[in-house]
Formats: sequence, C-alpha cells, structure tokens
Amino acid sequence: MAALVMVLHWYQGKMARDMSDIDILKMELQQLQKEVKNEREPVSKTAKELVEWVEANSAEDILLKGVPEDKNPFKEKGGCIIT
Repeated sequence: MAALVMVLHWYQGKMARDMSDIDILKMELQQLQKEVKNEREPVSKTAKELVEWVEANSAEDILLKGVPEDKNPFKEKGGCIIT
C-alpha cells in the first residue's frame, strides 16, 4: 500500500506541473477525502500483528533462510580453468 501511495504522489506531482492551482487543490482535497475514510489503528497493535505474521511465515521466507545451493539459479554452474 505504501508503494502505491508513493507512486500516486509521484504521478500527481508530475501531473501538477501541467495543472492550475485550483486543479491541484481539488486533487489534494479528493485524496484527503479518501484518506479520512481509512480506519485508524494504533501502531502498538499493528506492529504486534506484523511481528506475529513475520514470525509465523519466517520458515518459508527465502530472504531469511536463504536459497538451497542446488536450487539457486544464480549459482555458477562451473568454473573456468586456465592452463
């Protein structure tokens, strides 16, 4: 979600160069009207849920456990021998 918001802000910034001040303010108002509808939750709750989710899924996470040597597509298959 955060990445989408960043892309939208970048796109809006790009569009803003070709828009009048009133158009920019209208667009910002529309965005704020959307954001005010989002349900807010305390960070203490969401952080705890995030930690629990990471711990529950860490066994399958390749970034945490690594890729087995025999299944690593980027491992060099052989070496070069210079004689």
